[in-house]
Amino acid sequence: MRKSQNTSKSERSNVEHSLWRKKVDNSLFRHEGTAVPRWVASMWQLEKYFPDNNGFLSKRDKTSFTKIILNKETYNGHVTCVYPKRRANKVHRLWISEELSDEIKKIFVMSHMGDIESAIRKDVGDIEKEIPFWEFIDIEFNPKKREFVFTPHYTQGALFPKLFKNLSSSPAIKTIEDSIINKDDFRIYKQDWKPRENLENEIGAVNAIYTLLDKKNKLIYVGEAKDLRKRLKQSYKNIPNWTHYRYEVLPKNTSTKIRVAIERMMIRSYASIFKSKSKVQSVEISSFLLANDKIDK
Repeated sequence: MRKSQNTSKSERSNVEHSLWRKKVDNSLFRHEGTAVPRWVASMWQLEKYFPDNNGFLSKRDKTSFTKIILNKETYNGHVTCVYPKRRANKVHRLWISEELSDEIKKIFVMSHMGDIESAIRKDVGDIEKEIPFWEFIDIEFNPKKREFVFTPHYTQGALFPKLFKNLSSSPAIKTIEDSIINKDDFRIYKQDWKPRENLENEIGAVNAIYTLLDKKNKLIYVGEAKDLRKRLKQSYKNIPNWTHYRYEVLPKNTSTKIRVAIERMMIRSYASIFKSKSKVQSVEISSFLLANDKIDK
């Protein structure tokens, strides 16, 4: 382990329910679900709280639904079971939502980056020999509420913290991940609000629909850009002192014509809920003003 790396280990004094300390691996990143060991399924009495039908329980069954708590946020999940071929015993799986998987990637950055590297190499063992570390997450099951509680137990400090943090949530990484697992359907990569100073660290922000916010002057602006960083470095007379931005990256095969059409649609939608310079009927849900000049009727 490199001396410059920081690690974080949370010793538990607040364990309330039966606990499984799980290694953070690609099941949580690529598959959004993990097999539950037999001893854990027995300890949690999953057969009792998630009853199956002749050994089978799918996500379509209402009884499979559960809630998962991480850092006081609640996410949807499922518990399923099946009898795999050539296996004498049925296997339970705990499925997590895409939103929860994304949050886990942000917390366990090194495991996330390591998984991508191993997927590119097509050899998990190879990368673990070169950079030996495991991160762990504690999973508790609350039988009274039929819900799970996730608590990070051990996290490995990233080699380059700021770079890895930006990479882990960037559209560039998400595109690579989709390529690895052959997810080639229509995907729009969504981002959260970021302060203006984060712009220099953006990676993969191309073919984007973006929103600017001036919190002090209560202005909001919608635009489109082939290259977001290059576009936002230009001046905006309508919102010169914008403080925050967010964006969505459209699929790479989306044409400029379609990107502009989506931008026009977004501006028109915003005009119907914010004050604006147009005569579009608006419910004006806040005191913010839509700063765009060109607004379709």
